Amino acid sequence: MRNTATALGVIMTLGLAAGAAEAASLRMSWWGGDSRHVATQEALKVCGEKHGHTIQPEFTGWTGHQEKVTTQLAGGTEADIMQINWPWLPLFSLDGSGFADLNEYKHIIDLSQWPEEQLQAGVMNGKLNGLPISTTGRVFFFNKTTFEKAGLSLPASWEELIAAAPVFKEKLGADYYPFHAADLNALLIISLVTTQMTGKDLIDPATKQVSWTPEELQKGIEFYQRLVDQGVVRPWKEWASEGEVQLDQLPMWSEGRIAGSYEWDSTYTQFADPLQEGQELLPVKLLKVDGAVTEGVYRKPSMVFSISTRSKDPEAAAQIVNCLLNEPEGIMALRDTRGIPTSRVAAQMLAENGAIPESLIEAHKFVMEAEGPAVSPFNEHPEIREIFEGTLESFAYGQTSAADAATEIIDGINGVLEEF
Repeated sequence: MRNTATALGVIMTLGLAAGAAEAASLRMSWWGGDSRHVATQEALKVCGEKHGHTIQPEFTGWTGHQEKVTTQLAGGTEADIMQINWPWLPLFSLDGSGFADLNEYKHIIDLSQWPEEQLQAGVMNGKLNGLPISTTGRVFFFNKTTFEKAGLSLPASWEELIAAAPVFKEKLGADYYPFHAADLNALLIISLVTTQMTGKDLIDPATKQVSWTPEELQKGIEFYQRLVDQGVVRPWKEWASEGEVQLDQLPMWSEGRIAGSYEWDSTYTQFADPLQEGQELLPVKLLKVDGAVTEGVYRKPSMVFSISTRSKDPEAAAQIVNCLLNEPEGIMALRDTRGIPTSRVAAQMLAENGAIPESLIEAHKFVMEAEGPAVSPFNEHPEIREIFEGTLESFAYGQTSAADAATEIIDGINGVLEEF
């Protein structure tokens, strides 16, 4: 009798914990493609059934989604659970009041599954406004087949990559390049080497101003020009003359005549799939400049889940978020439709079930093991990107000097940041 009473007590205790949020009717919004839409709807179905809630899905493509969320937040009509692009956090919640503080629901959401660094990436003014769904970062991919044809091993440093350029042209042809850097890639390469030389991210989180001096950024821009001058990368102007076609869609890439790039780890298959049969694309550790004080990894949450401050059932919403990211039902339904999960238990479960390609796991490992200063979401503010990229394009076209471009970029970005 005593055992029966004890068991009943345990069941009642578990039932009270599970029932902390009564049956609720929720809404969840996100953007994505067809595979994400299908997977997320299935995940909401199984998680809803598990916890006794119904969740209305609201999904769109990428185009226009930010504008939709902006309108909803302004009018108080946003969904209970929202998929938010990480750089949007300071736009929607600079003071931390735009979304619920998920720390208030840590009795429901198992936050211990996230590394502290990743949780901090979703904090605005001391409040956990967004829970990182997956973590992504830039990594180097090289065409092993092309390098082998040139009699070279894959580069392990910038100097080795630069030294490969004349060998490519001598042994393979004048139109062979060991690397690609134009447009956004040029910007990110310049940011990488400037971070490596200074140990600082573009944006100082304390002052919300550019942390690099004009002289430091000038050196980064001049490094990029060295890559162009020595035939490591095609000139920006030459790439643009072909209509600014994305790298993975260029015949030069699929044929192996461009043999490397600096891309998001999560896009490995996007760049590996177009290669002609017999070619092999491999990720490598971050290349470092001489005298680097950090690897300078560009690592960030790809997106976050946030809960509305106006949700009528925030604890129910928290249950669904935890199910999607930490519980088997949600994990196996979502799989890798939002990248390799940041949640430890989710990443481990998917890896054990063979749901993630080995090369993607290796690329992600390089990103997660590299070190560097925390990346500010302001790096991807649309106006900041436009100023940085537009000025670099003028430099690449010979319309301004490296020194003037550096000053113009810093002054322009600081002008945007003054609004915050």
